[in-house]
Amino acid sequence: MAVRKNQANLTATEKRNFVNALLELKKSGRYDGFVRTHNQFIMSDTDNGDRVGHRSPSFLPWHRQFLIQFEKELQTVDASVTLPYWDWTADRTTTASIWGADFLGGNGRPRDAQVTTGPFAYSGGKWPITVNVDSRQYLQREMGAGVAQLPTRAEVDSVLAMATYDMAPWNSSSNGFRNHLEGWRGVNLHNRVHVWMGGQMSSGVSPNDPVFWLHHCFIDKLWAEWQRAHPTSTYLPAAGTANVVDLGDTMRPWNNVTPADMLDHTRFYTYDR
Repeated sequence: MAVRKNQANLTATEKRNFVNALLELKKSGRYDGFVRTHNQFIMSDTDNGDRVGHRSPSFLPWHRQFLIQFEKELQTVDASVTLPYWDWTADRTTTASIWGADFLGGNGRPRDAQVTTGPFAYSGGKWPITVNVDSRQYLQREMGAGVAQLPTRAEVDSVLAMATYDMAPWNSSSNGFRNHLEGWRGVNLHNRVHVWMGGQMSSGVSPNDPVFWLHHCFIDKLWAEWQRAHPTSTYLPAAGTANVVDLGDTMRPWNNVTPADMLDHTRFYTYDR
């Protein structure tokens, strides 16, 4: 059983193996396929139309499957690699070890937000941005420019305390756990982290930045924590809605994956704590 670890606890070898697997997927072109998929869905998911990956109840199971699919691709390169998670309630500064030159590299430089350190720096030649929203081919970060502070653990706990998964109108104006975790209401957890990162992370092509996977892995872990804390609560809606994915409905772009299939993450992996 794969175990997903806090990135702060990775060994030097685990960091190196993870980075090397990312670089190999990028070199082969497979990585950019995930960027295209994410951008396609974030652009097509709207509050009043069909919505699958965002602004909807299936935000969490959709990204859980997206992470599983990506993790499997990493493991075709190196079977030892699993996705780590970034606990941004603890590692919340631009000098945290996650931004080291041996791992994800640091913040972008002031004049153009270009990341110049670490394995994903444009100057290294191994991480060209080819699925983009502008003509710049380098990884960009502007940490803390869009919003000053990352979410706190107290804010996370306030969202985990919500007992109802989701409710009508099943979009970005909904109340309930999913929408507060996604960040359209309340203390704004998931969305705020994307904005804090800036650069590609604040756009539909956010997977261009490898931190996307560590951020969403932590969001997935928080969903797992919520599930343990509320064992009698489950995914909603169960059935009968329009424009959103019910419990037993198929989630595009997959042909045979439903939210019900994604409720028990321990079928696929566990977390280190």
